Amino acid sequence: MTVRRRFLHPFWLLASLAGYIGWRLLPALGLGPGSILGGLAGLSAACVIIPLSMDARMMKDRVFADRLAWIGLIAMGFFSSLFIVTLLRDVLLLGAHLTLSTPSAASLSRLSAQWAVALTVLSTLAGFVIARRPRLVEVDIPVTGLPSALHGFSIAQISDLHVGPTIKRDFVERIVARVNELNADLIAVTGDLVDGSVFDLSRHTAPLAGLAARHGVYFVTGNHEYYSGERAWTAELRRLGFIVLKNQHVILQHDGASLLLAGVTDFSAHHFDSAQRSDPAAALIGAPGGERPKILLAHQPSSAEAAAAAGYDVQLSGHTHGGQFWPWNLLVRYFQPFTAGLNRLYNLMVYVSRGTGYWGPPNRFLVPGEITRIRLVSA
Repeated sequence: MTVRRRFLHPFWLLASLAGYIGWRLLPALGLGPGSILGGLAGLSAACVIIPLSMDARMMKDRVFADRLAWIGLIAMGFFSSLFIVTLLRDVLLLGAHLTLSTPSAASLSRLSAQWAVALTVLSTLAGFVIARRPRLVEVDIPVTGLPSALHGFSIAQISDLHVGPTIKRDFVERIVARVNELNADLIAVTGDLVDGSVFDLSRHTAPLAGLAARHGVYFVTGNHEYYSGERAWTAELRRLGFIVLKNQHVILQHDGASLLLAGVTDFSAHHFDSAQRSDPAAALIGAPGGERPKILLAHQPSSAEAAAAAGYDVQLSGHTHGGQFWPWNLLVRYFQPFTAGLNRLYNLMVYVSRGTGYWGPPNRFLVPGEITRIRLVSA
């Protein structure tokens, strides 16, 4: 697809949505002609800046590209929230027109328009603050037949960091420091680490070499690694000291007990490289029979059916971001088998991280990011 087509397709979609927002909100706010024109100009500017920001990494002027990315991606979050709030407002007004008197409905129209704008501004600001400060989440995962030596075995999980347009070295350094403070037995990085090439981002991912745990740092690919040059990133992460598992497993010895840790390529990897089709069963080839527990790292929760069939005890995933910010957190459940937190599928426990970073808009309103400390405990 040419640059022109990449720009024009989202532009016309955004222009249509902006037209709807302007039509439904601006007159209802009671603004003068000048303010309405200013509002329309702002909506029009967003329609241009948002598509440009998505291609900012292609620009040679890195300082300008980073500033454009910040402006455009914040605008994207604000714009999407404003559209949903405007839509909900229209549903509310429809009900009001059917049940209230004309003067009451007219008064509600102006008040609801003001609340729509205020709610969007406040949620965007709050979502930004939350997005830049992932919280620590502690989870105990019960495992049947867990050897006593492995009771309390800890795994620090980070997922969906999305180093790229607005997540840079300073953010990564803070994550590394917080993960290392957990003194986990093992660190699991469950995909979507980057949004960009090794050439553009290696300076910002370099602090990841400082991650340290008794049994090492393990990584599985997410879909965004394939968008960003998976082979180059696999080589770079191995250089940083990560153990990359592609339909493979390792046996870890811990205080006299053994644990099988496996990892699969992303659920969609075969669309990019047919040789990398995700296969939880293949990851067990050559493993000792009856080895327990079996832990699988898989970027997408969609791997859970195959993981359960292959006999894993635990699967650690990410990918969903928990919907990332309201109201998308209410919709993601219709596209993924599990969206966040601890879930059970047959005899398999599936933990889905909401993600440590964010993709696109720096917004996590009502859906905070997380660094996860997981403990295996006897069921």
